[in-house]
Amino acid sequence: MSTSTMSRRTAVLVFVAFAAAYFLSALIRAITATLSPALTHEFVLSAGDLGLLAGGYFLGFAATQLPLGSWLDQYGPKKVVLSLLTAAVAGCAAFAMAISFNGLLLARVLSGIGVSACLMAPLTGYRRWYAAASQMRANSWMLMTGSLGMLASTLPVQWLMPLIGWRPLFWGLAALVLLAMALIAWQVPDWPAAAHAPTDKTPASSAQASYAEVWRHPFFRKMAPMGFFIYGGLVAMQTLWVTPWLIRVSGWTDLEAANGMFWLNMAMLLTFLCWGLLNPWLARRGYGAEQLITYGMPLSFTLLALLIVAGSEGTYWAGAAWALYCMACSFVALAQPAVAMAFPSTLAGRALSAYNLLIFSGVFVVQWGVGLIIDALKALDYPEVQAFQYAMGIYLLCTLGSYVYFLTAKSHNHT
Repeated sequence: MSTSTMSRRTAVLVFVAFAAAYFLSALIRAITATLSPALTHEFVLSAGDLGLLAGGYFLGFAATQLPLGSWLDQYGPKKVVLSLLTAAVAGCAAFAMAISFNGLLLARVLSGIGVSACLMAPLTGYRRWYAAASQMRANSWMLMTGSLGMLASTLPVQWLMPLIGWRPLFWGLAALVLLAMALIAWQVPDWPAAAHAPTDKTPASSAQASYAEVWRHPFFRKMAPMGFFIYGGLVAMQTLWVTPWLIRVSGWTDLEAANGMFWLNMAMLLTFLCWGLLNPWLARRGYGAEQLITYGMPLSFTLLALLIVAGSEGTYWAGAAWALYCMACSFVALAQPAVAMAFPSTLAGRALSAYNLLIFSGVFVVQWGVGLIIDALKALDYPEVQAFQYAMGIYLLCTLGSYVYFLTAKSHNHT
């Protein structure tokens, strides 16, 4: 078991610096859900357009993940995250100036590239700097910080919209990202040269070989489909499709939907706070990620099925049901640090980035795919509520399939 290589005070300051950037990345990620009514009206967006716009962020995010893992292992979290965050500043500025759907989409892709290391960089550092129990806690509390960022993307944004409009919001986000970069440069230690020294005689092929090792690992493959459909789908719902569901299926107003999302994200913040407190206690008693996921995930399937079947009849309790669904899905987040700890620390960056590639590819596919299915069904004269129900039903079947694979796949090589 690894032990911490830094003092408690330094570890806290490093966490705060990384958390500030991750907070902003989550805010940038989720803000399109709150802005979706305004953007749909101003740019005349279809459901497919809206899904593609929200998914553009995740497309950019996913595109960097494989090289990101090698960069993190070689150059370290500080240097990599600071380099990429410059693209996030540019993406926020470009979104603020966009005058067409294509401009918005390109800005979202650039933003996704820019914040793509905001979680993987700290998790790579924690794998080397923190003890094993502290890694699980730090991971959960980083996700809690992300929930706080998504919380900030709901009612606060809805309140600011009539006062300043959505374009100045993105100029403000660009400035805040610059401040977060300054904090990281000040507090996060450099990666020791020894940490990324070549360890074999063929350094040119080491990254390719190590990624092959990651993809071949049975535990990674066991977790992969759930990372794509369930974890990716959770983010897709939380950052986009819950809001249109509340407005178009449940009949809520824009402000009521923003209020619902505020409390959903508050629930997720408290959920990850509790995970951070409970994980070390659960680990000491032998409850690992696989056991918790096995027993916890069926609740999420039940809740999503209830939402789908109820449709517009679930007007009054839809917000609470979506919040409970997202909370139940949080069990799958335990897979992320578990994947990192299944590999040696020298491969942690690549293992995390490969898994993150699956997650955010899933977000893009689910966000855009749900929108395309809704548009296709509406084109076939299905009522809008029914189109949403069928699209979510197809998504539910995909999550169930990934869970069944998780239950039947092996975790380790058997000799």
